[in-house]
Amino acid sequence: MSRAPLRPAIREAIELLRAAGVHSPGADAEHLAAHVLGIDRMRLALVPLVTPDQLEEYRKLVARRAERVPLQHLTGTAAMGEIDLAVGPGVFIPRPETELIFAWALAQLEAIGHEHQPIVVDLCTGSGALALAIAHARPDAQVHAVELDPEALSWAKRNALQLAEEGDTPIDLHSGDVTDPAILEHLNGRVDVVVSNPPYIPEGAQLDPEVTEHDPHRALFGGPDGLDVIRPMVGTIARLLRAGGATAVEHDDTNGSGVAALFAAHGGFADVVEHPDLAGKPRFVAARRTAD
Repeated sequence: MSRAPLRPAIREAIELLRAAGVHSPGADAEHLAAHVLGIDRMRLALVPLVTPDQLEEYRKLVARRAERVPLQHLTGTAAMGEIDLAVGPGVFIPRPETELIFAWALAQLEAIGHEHQPIVVDLCTGSGALALAIAHARPDAQVHAVELDPEALSWAKRNALQLAEEGDTPIDLHSGDVTDPAILEHLNGRVDVVVSNPPYIPEGAQLDPEVTEHDPHRALFGGPDGLDVIRPMVGTIARLLRAGGATAVEHDDTNGSGVAALFAAHGGFADVVEHPDLAGKPRFVAARRTAD
Protein backbone atom coordinates (compact mmCIF):
# COMPACT_ATOMS: atom_id res chain seq x y z
CA MET A 1 0.00 0.00 0.00
CA SER A 2 1.33 3.42 -0.93
CA ARG A 3 1.90 5.85 1.92
CA ALA A 4 1.73 9.63 2.03
CA PRO A 5 3.97 12.02 4.01
CA LEU A 6 2.34 13.23 7.21
CA ARG A 7 4.13 16.56 7.71
CA PRO A 8 2.69 18.31 4.60
CA ALA A 9 -0.80 17.20 5.68
CA ILE A 10 -0.24 18.73 9.11
CA ARG A 11 1.01 21.99 7.58
CA GLU A 12 -2.08 22.08 5.36
CA ALA A 13 -4.28 21.46 8.42
CA ILE A 14 -2.62 24.27 10.36
CA GLU A 15 -3.36 26.76 7.59
CA LEU A 16 -6.97 25.60 7.33
CA LEU A 17 -7.53 25.88 11.08
CA ARG A 18 -5.82 29.27 11.27
CA ALA A 19 -8.05 30.58 8.48
CA ALA A 20 -11.09 29.25 10.38
CA GLY A 21 -10.15 31.27 13.48
CA VAL A 22 -9.09 28.35 15.67
CA HIS A 23 -6.98 29.76 18.52
CA SER A 24 -4.30 27.04 18.57
CA PRO A 25 -4.10 25.72 14.99
CA GLY A 26 -0.68 24.09 15.34
CA ALA A 27 -1.42 22.21 18.54
CA ASP A 28 -4.87 21.13 17.35
CA ALA A 29 -3.56 19.89 13.99
CA GLU A 30 -0.97 17.78 15.80
CA HIS A 31 -3.41 16.50 18.42
CA LEU A 32 -5.75 15.29 15.68
CA ALA A 33 -2.90 13.59 13.81
CA ALA A 34 -1.80 11.84 16.98
CA HIS A 35 -5.40 10.78 17.64
CA VAL A 36 -5.74 9.22 14.19
CA LEU A 37 -2.45 7.37 14.60
CA GLY A 38 -3.18 6.31 18.18
CA ILE A 39 0.08 7.73 19.51
CA ASP A 40 1.25 10.49 21.82
CA ARG A 41 1.57 13.87 20.16
CA MET A 42 5.27 14.00 21.05
CA ARG A 43 5.89 10.90 18.89
CA LEU A 44 4.56 12.36 15.64
CA ALA A 45 8.07 12.95 14.31
CA LEU A 46 8.63 9.19 14.43
CA VAL A 47 5.80 8.58 11.92
CA PRO A 48 6.79 10.27 8.64
CA LEU A 49 4.32 8.32 6.47
CA VAL A 50 0.63 7.42 6.83
CA THR A 51 -1.80 5.25 4.91
CA PRO A 52 -4.41 6.75 2.55
CA ASP A 53 -7.15 5.72 5.02
CA GLN A 54 -5.38 7.50 7.87
CA LEU A 55 -4.90 10.60 5.74
CA GLU A 56 -8.59 10.62 4.77
CA GLU A 57 -9.70 10.25 8.39
CA TYR A 58 -7.32 13.03 9.43
CA ARG A 59 -8.61 15.45 6.82
CA LYS A 60 -12.21 14.74 7.83
CA LEU A 61 -11.43 15.53 11.46
CA VAL A 62 -9.54 18.69 10.52
CA ALA A 63 -12.53 19.83 8.43
CA ARG A 64 -14.83 19.37 11.43
CA ARG A 65 -12.41 21.25 13.67
CA ALA A 66 -12.42 24.06 11.11
CA GLU A 67 -16.20 24.15 11.60
CA ARG A 68 -15.34 24.91 15.27
CA VAL A 69 -16.35 21.54 16.65
CA PRO A 70 -14.32 21.29 19.89
CA LEU A 71 -11.10 19.33 19.68
CA GLN A 72 -12.18 17.25 22.66
CA HIS A 73 -15.40 16.19 20.92
CA LEU A 74 -13.31 14.93 18.01
CA THR A 75 -10.83 13.00 20.14
CA GLY A 76 -13.42 12.03 22.77
CA THR A 77 -11.18 12.95 25.70
CA ALA A 78 -10.09 15.85 27.88
CA ALA A 79 -7.31 15.87 30.44
CA MET A 80 -7.32 16.88 34.10
CA GLY A 81 -4.29 16.26 36.24
CA GLU A 82 -2.96 12.83 35.34
CA ILE A 83 -6.24 11.40 34.05
CA ASP A 84 -8.09 11.48 30.74
CA LEU A 85 -11.86 11.94 30.84
CA ALA A 86 -14.42 10.87 28.27
CA VAL A 87 -16.32 13.94 27.05
CA GLY A 88 -18.75 14.75 24.28
CA PRO A 89 -22.05 16.50 23.56
CA GLY A 90 -24.03 17.18 26.72
CA VAL A 91 -21.17 17.83 29.13
CA PHE A 92 -18.91 20.81 29.79
CA ILE A 93 -15.36 20.33 28.52
CA PRO A 94 -12.81 20.83 31.34
CA ARG A 95 -10.48 23.76 30.69
CA PRO A 96 -6.75 23.99 31.42
CA GLU A 97 -7.45 26.87 33.84
CA THR A 98 -9.21 24.46 36.19
CA GLU A 99 -5.90 22.60 36.65
CA LEU A 100 -5.01 25.50 38.97
CA ILE A 101 -7.80 24.53 41.39
CA PHE A 102 -6.73 20.88 41.15
CA ALA A 103 -3.16 21.82 42.10
CA TRP A 104 -4.47 24.06 44.90
CA ALA A 105 -6.59 21.21 46.28
CA LEU A 106 -3.64 18.81 46.34
CA ALA A 107 -1.58 21.40 48.21
CA GLN A 108 -4.34 21.78 50.80
CA LEU A 109 -4.58 18.02 51.27
CA GLU A 110 -0.83 17.73 51.63
CA ALA A 111 -0.87 20.41 54.31
CA ILE A 112 -3.49 18.44 56.25
CA GLY A 113 -1.18 15.46 56.36
CA HIS A 114 -2.03 11.78 56.27
CA GLU A 115 -3.18 11.19 59.84
CA HIS A 116 -6.87 10.95 58.89
CA GLN A 117 -8.85 10.18 55.77
CA PRO A 118 -9.53 13.55 54.11
CA ILE A 119 -13.01 14.33 52.82
CA VAL A 120 -13.28 16.31 49.57
CA VAL A 121 -16.40 17.65 47.85
CA ASP A 122 -16.63 18.78 44.22
CA LEU A 123 -19.72 20.91 43.57
CA CYS A 124 -20.96 21.10 39.93
CA THR A 125 -18.68 18.24 38.92
CA GLY A 126 -19.74 18.01 35.25
CA SER A 127 -17.67 15.22 33.71
CA GLY A 128 -16.25 14.47 37.14
CA ALA A 129 -12.99 16.20 36.27
CA LEU A 130 -11.88 17.67 39.60
CA ALA A 131 -13.31 14.90 41.77
CA LEU A 132 -11.75 12.10 39.75
CA ALA A 133 -8.39 13.84 39.33
CA ILE A 134 -8.21 14.35 43.11
CA ALA A 135 -9.23 10.75 43.80
CA HIS A 136 -6.53 9.56 41.39
CA ALA A 137 -3.84 11.71 43.04
CA ARG A 138 -5.01 11.02 46.61
CA PRO A 139 -6.39 7.46 46.78
CA ASP A 140 -6.71 7.85 50.56
CA ALA A 141 -9.33 10.60 50.16
CA GLN A 142 -13.09 10.16 50.38
CA VAL A 143 -14.34 12.21 47.43
CA HIS A 144 -17.95 13.29 46.86
CA ALA A 145 -19.19 14.99 43.69
CA VAL A 146 -22.52 16.73 43.01
CA GLU A 147 -24.10 17.38 39.61
CA LEU A 148 -27.59 18.60 38.73
CA ASP A 149 -27.75 17.94 34.99
CA PRO A 150 -28.68 14.30 34.17
CA GLU A 151 -26.68 14.21 30.93
CA ALA A 152 -23.54 15.56 32.59
CA LEU A 153 -24.04 13.13 35.46
CA SER A 154 -24.11 10.22 33.00
CA TRP A 155 -20.69 11.31 31.67
CA ALA A 156 -19.38 11.58 35.25
CA LYS A 157 -20.65 8.06 36.02
CA ARG A 158 -19.00 6.72 32.89
CA ASN A 159 -15.68 8.31 33.84
CA ALA A 160 -15.97 7.21 37.46
CA LEU A 161 -16.62 3.60 36.48
CA GLN A 162 -13.74 3.56 34.03
CA LEU A 163 -11.24 4.95 36.52
CA ALA A 164 -12.47 2.64 39.29
CA GLU A 165 -11.96 -0.30 36.95
CA GLU A 166 -8.41 0.94 36.38
CA GLY A 167 -7.78 0.86 40.12
CA ASP A 168 -8.61 4.36 41.37
CA THR A 169 -10.48 4.83 44.64
CA PRO A 170 -14.19 5.08 43.71
CA ILE A 171 -15.88 8.44 44.29
CA ASP A 172 -19.41 9.04 45.56
CA LEU A 173 -21.54 10.72 42.89
CA HIS A 174 -24.68 12.60 43.92
CA SER A 175 -27.48 13.93 41.74
CA GLY A 176 -28.53 17.24 43.22
CA ASP A 177 -28.55 21.01 43.37
CA VAL A 178 -25.50 22.60 45.00
CA THR A 179 -27.69 25.41 46.33
CA ASP A 180 -30.06 22.99 48.11
CA PRO A 181 -29.82 23.55 51.91
CA ALA A 182 -30.03 19.78 52.41
CA ILE A 183 -27.48 18.62 49.84
CA LEU A 184 -24.88 16.30 51.43
CA GLU A 185 -26.17 17.20 54.89
CA HIS A 186 -24.62 13.99 56.27
CA LEU A 187 -21.25 15.70 55.67
CA ASN A 188 -22.07 18.92 57.54
CA GLY A 189 -18.98 20.26 59.28
CA ARG A 190 -16.82 17.30 58.25
CA VAL A 191 -15.35 18.28 54.87
CA ASP A 192 -11.68 19.24 54.55
CA VAL A 193 -11.74 20.69 51.02
CA VAL A 194 -14.54 21.93 48.76
CA VAL A 195 -13.79 22.73 45.11
CA SER A 196 -16.13 24.00 42.44
CA ASN A 197 -16.14 25.03 38.80
CA PRO A 198 -19.78 26.17 38.63
CA PRO A 199 -21.73 27.93 35.85
CA TYR A 200 -20.33 31.45 36.13
CA ILE A 201 -20.40 33.28 32.78
CA PRO A 202 -22.63 36.40 32.79
CA GLU A 203 -25.56 36.15 30.38
CA GLY A 204 -24.87 37.94 27.11
CA ALA A 205 -21.09 37.40 27.17
CA GLN A 206 -19.46 36.94 23.77
CA LEU A 207 -17.98 33.45 23.49
CA ASP A 208 -16.24 31.31 20.88
CA PRO A 209 -18.40 29.02 18.71
CA GLU A 210 -16.85 25.96 20.38
CA VAL A 211 -18.43 27.14 23.62
CA THR A 212 -21.77 28.60 22.59
CA GLU A 213 -22.62 25.85 20.10
CA HIS A 214 -21.30 22.81 21.95
CA ASP A 215 -21.01 23.30 25.72
CA PRO A 216 -24.34 22.94 27.57
CA HIS A 217 -25.89 26.36 28.27
CA ARG A 218 -26.75 25.22 31.78
CA ALA A 219 -23.07 24.56 32.56
CA LEU A 220 -21.93 27.96 31.31
CA PHE A 221 -24.15 30.79 32.41
CA GLY A 222 -24.73 32.04 35.93
CA GLY A 223 -27.38 34.69 35.42
CA PRO A 224 -27.01 38.40 34.59
CA ASP A 225 -23.88 38.89 36.70
CA GLY A 226 -22.57 35.31 36.58
CA LEU A 227 -23.13 34.78 40.32
CA ASP A 228 -26.58 33.16 40.42
CA VAL A 229 -25.11 29.76 41.36
CA ILE A 230 -22.08 30.93 43.35
CA ARG A 231 -24.08 33.33 45.56
CA PRO A 232 -26.25 30.67 47.25
CA MET A 233 -23.49 28.05 47.01
CA VAL A 234 -21.37 29.97 49.55
CA GLY A 235 -23.83 28.89 52.26
CA THR A 236 -23.58 25.26 51.16
CA ILE A 237 -19.79 25.44 51.33
CA ALA A 238 -19.87 27.01 54.79
CA ARG A 239 -22.21 24.27 56.03
CA LEU A 240 -20.06 21.45 54.70
CA LEU A 241 -16.58 22.61 55.72
CA ARG A 242 -15.07 21.81 59.10
CA ALA A 243 -13.41 24.64 60.97
CA GLY A 244 -10.10 25.22 59.21
CA GLY A 245 -11.34 23.53 56.04
CA ALA A 246 -10.71 25.32 52.75
CA THR A 247 -12.54 26.03 49.52
CA ALA A 248 -11.71 27.20 46.01
CA VAL A 249 -14.33 28.40 43.52
CA GLU A 250 -13.61 29.20 39.89
CA HIS A 251 -15.28 32.31 38.45
CA ASP A 252 -15.49 34.54 35.42
CA ASP A 253 -12.50 36.84 34.96
CA THR A 254 -14.80 39.82 35.58
CA ASN A 255 -15.90 38.52 38.98
CA GLY A 256 -12.86 37.99 41.22
CA SER A 257 -13.70 40.80 43.58
CA GLY A 258 -17.40 39.91 43.47
CA VAL A 259 -16.82 36.31 44.55
CA ALA A 260 -14.31 37.37 47.21
CA ALA A 261 -16.90 39.83 48.55
CA LEU A 262 -19.49 37.03 48.85
CA PHE A 263 -17.17 34.96 51.05
CA ALA A 264 -16.17 38.00 53.10
CA ALA A 265 -19.80 39.04 53.61
CA HIS A 266 -20.82 35.57 54.81
CA GLY A 267 -18.85 36.04 58.00
CA GLY A 268 -17.77 32.42 58.31
CA PHE A 269 -14.59 32.63 56.26
CA ALA A 270 -11.10 34.03 56.64
CA ASP A 271 -8.02 34.17 54.40
CA VAL A 272 -10.14 35.08 51.37
CA VAL A 273 -7.69 35.27 48.47
CA GLU A 274 -8.17 36.01 44.77
CA HIS A 275 -5.99 33.82 42.53
CA PRO A 276 -5.07 34.69 38.92
CA ASP A 277 -4.64 32.21 36.07
CA LEU A 278 -1.47 31.84 34.01
CA ALA A 279 -2.53 34.80 31.86
CA GLY A 280 -2.85 36.99 34.95
CA LYS A 281 -6.66 37.11 34.82
CA PRO A 282 -8.71 36.58 38.00
CA ARG A 283 -9.64 32.88 37.98
CA PHE A 284 -10.59 31.48 41.39
CA VAL A 285 -11.17 32.58 44.96
CA ALA A 286 -9.96 30.55 47.92
CA ALA A 287 -11.11 30.89 51.52
CA ARG A 288 -10.79 29.11 54.86
CA ARG A 289 -13.67 28.24 57.20
CA THR A 290 -13.50 29.86 60.60
CA ALA A 291 -14.76 28.25 63.79
CA ASP A 292 -18.40 29.00 64.46
